[in-house]
Amino acid sequence: MVVLPLLILFVYSLGLRDDLGRVVLSFHPDNYLRFFCGPYLACLWRSLSLSFITMFTTLVLGYLLAFYLAFQASPRYRNLLALLVVLPLWTSSLLRTYAWITILHPTGLLPSWLSLLNIEPPPLLYTPFAVWLGMVYNYLPYMVLPLYTSLERLDIRLLEASSDLGARPITTIFKVLLPLTSGGIIAGSIMVFVPSLGDYVTPDLMGGAKTMFIGNLIQNQFLAVRDWVFGSAVSTILIFLVSFAVVLYLRYASKDM
Repeated sequence: MVVLPLLILFVYSLGLRDDLGRVVLSFHPDNYLRFFCGPYLACLWRSLSLSFITMFTTLVLGYLLAFYLAFQASPRYRNLLALLVVLPLWTSSLLRTYAWITILHPTGLLPSWLSLLNIEPPPLLYTPFAVWLGMVYNYLPYMVLPLYTSLERLDIRLLEASSDLGARPITTIFKVLLPLTSGGIIAGSIMVFVPSLGDYVTPDLMGGAKTMFIGNLIQNQFLAVRDWVFGSAVSTILIFLVSFAVVLYLRYASKDM
């Protein structure tokens, strides 16, 4: 049920499109050449850049939040705080995106509050900032959960021993803390990078469809242009990229999971 649709997608990617838009099965790499030799590489690079920026931002914010939950938060409220991290996942990502649109809209909550403070807000919605903010908000819980699991099992005495042996705090972080939680870091990074690479809802709604990402390109090829063979080729390329990320996860994250 999983492999067969992927095989059909790969077969379509090697086909041709007739004058009526129908798929003609063949064996030509023209669709892949069209992607790599055309202007679509910029779209792929833009999607990779957004995914890496989202992953890095969620990693920094998620690590700080997970560290607080594991070591600083009161045991009385720790489960409640962890529940608040997971709570946004109980609603649709589409609803969460529209909520941010309501907040960032020129007549929305945030610009209105800034206006009350006599602050002229810059354009927030339909900007790269809005896309980045929506992506970070949607995928932050996926980063926090594996990091929290990894940090919760960490023996805090190892950090104390490093300090007692004369290591500076920055040395303790990079020589002790990060290596011991590398499994959670890799797992969270993969869980954020993989879905954000193919996300098209958040860039489309919060970016105002001003910039084309790989997910939007695939959507347009299947639903708007009706060029299924080229859309299948782009989807296959994306699947290979995601598979490469999953292989990295299976190879390295299992050491600490």
